[in-house]
Amino acid sequence: MLAGWGRAPVVPGHEVRSEDLARIADGRPLSRGLGRSYGDSSLPAASDREVVSTVLADRILSFDQDSGLLRAEAGLSLDDIYRLFLPRGWFVPVTPGTKFVTLGGMVAADVHGKNHHKNGCFGAHVLDIKLRVADGRTVRCSPMVEPDLFRATIGGMGLTGHILEVAFKMERVPSPWIWQESERVPNIEAFVAALKAASADWPMTAGWIDCLSRGANMGRGILFKGRWATPEEAPRRAPRAKRRFTIPFDFPQFVLGPLSIRAFNTLFYWKHVRRVQRRIVHPESTFYPLDMLWHWNRMYGRRGLTQHQCVLPNEAGAGAARRFLEVLTARGGASFLCVIKDCGPEGVGMLSFPRPGISIALDIAVRKDTPALIDALNECVVKEGGRIYLAKDAFTRAEHFRAMEPRIEEFQRVRRIWDPNRKLRSAQSVRLLGDPP
Repeated sequence: MLAGWGRAPVVPGHEVRSEDLARIADGRPLSRGLGRSYGDSSLPAASDREVVSTVLADRILSFDQDSGLLRAEAGLSLDDIYRLFLPRGWFVPVTPGTKFVTLGGMVAADVHGKNHHKNGCFGAHVLDIKLRVADGRTVRCSPMVEPDLFRATIGGMGLTGHILEVAFKMERVPSPWIWQESERVPNIEAFVAALKAASADWPMTAGWIDCLSRGANMGRGILFKGRWATPEEAPRRAPRAKRRFTIPFDFPQFVLGPLSIRAFNTLFYWKHVRRVQRRIVHPESTFYPLDMLWHWNRMYGRRGLTQHQCVLPNEAGAGAARRFLEVLTARGGASFLCVIKDCGPEGVGMLSFPRPGISIALDIAVRKDTPALIDALNECVVKEGGRIYLAKDAFTRAEHFRAMEPRIEEFQRVRRIWDPNRKLRSAQSVRLLGDPP
C-alpha cells in the first residue's frame, strides 16, 4: 500500500527500486522520491500498481567549486545536500519546509521557500534536466534545448517524464547561521502590511498566524524575518545537528480538535513576550522546524491530514486574506500550523504554484466534512483569482482546478506531444486532468 505524507488517500501499490533509475523507469507510469507530497500526486492511478522509487539513485555527479554548479541524480536528498555542503559554505538557492525531499521532487513540485520574493522557485535555478520520456527515450532539456518540455517538467508533478538527473546552481553563504528578527503582529491586516514591508529588506520572511481567532484579532501571529549571519555575527562553532524526537503512535482524533488548537495558538502567540525579538538561530530551526519531529504526521490520527495551500494574488487587494480566513472559521476549520508567506514573480514552470501575492498554508486533520471545507476554500480562492499548490492537494475537484488554472491547456499541449497516450499519470492527474484511470 502507498500513501503520501498526509496518509490520505491510501492506495494499492508498491515501489520498484534500483540504482539504475533509467532502466526501471522504462514503461512505468510514475516516479516517487521520499513521499513528502501530501496528497495523491506521487500515488499510482487505479489501474497501475508500480511506481518508480528514485531514492537509490542518489549520486552527486559533479560539483564546480567556482560556479556552484551541482549535477546529481534525481534521488539525491536535500538532507544529504544540507549535510555535505553547508559546512563548506554552500546552500541550495531555494528550500522547502522539509529537507526530506529529493532533487527530482524539488523539480517536479517546483518548490519554493521563505525567500521566494527574492530568489523565486527552485526551477529558476535549474540549468538542465535529464528525463526518461514516455516512449523510452532519454532526453535532456533546458531553457535552450526543448524549452517547452523543460518548462512543463518544472512544476509538472512528474507527468512529462521520469526525472533522472538535475543540474542547478548552489549559492554561497557567509556563515551557516541565521540572523533572525521576529515580531508579534495583532491581526491579519497588520500582518499582510508587515510582511510586505519586511520583504523589501529581508531575504527570508514567513509567519505563523492564529487561524481560529476572530474579529479584531483574526490572523494575529508571529512574523519571522531572516538573513544569513555574517562571519562576525555568527558563533565560531558550526551548528550541530538538532536532536530529533519521535511521535511513536497515532494520536486520537480529539487531541488536535478545535479546543486544543485554540489553546496552543493562544499560548504560542503570547509566548512571544516582547513584541520584537532579535537573535542568532540554528538553520534547521529556520528552514526545517518540523523535521525535528519524526513522523509528526501521526499527530493527526489514523485518518491522516491534508494541507490546503493557496496563493491570493496582489490584485485581490489587502482584504483577501481576511475573506479567506472568514470562510475557514465559519466552516469550523482548525489548524495549529497556519503559515503565511510573501510570493514574488511567477515561476518558469507551466504549472508552478506561486505568483505575486500572499500564500496561506493550512494543515487540516481529515474528517468527514473535509471535502466540503476544501470546496469552500477553493471557491474563495477562485473568486479571489488565486490558485492552489498541487504538491499539497488531495481533495480539490477538477472543475475548481480548471477555474483557477488558465495554464492547463498549454501544459496539456506539451504532454500530448511527448506522451500522446498518457502513459505517464498519477492518481492526482486522473482526478484533476482527466487522465485514464
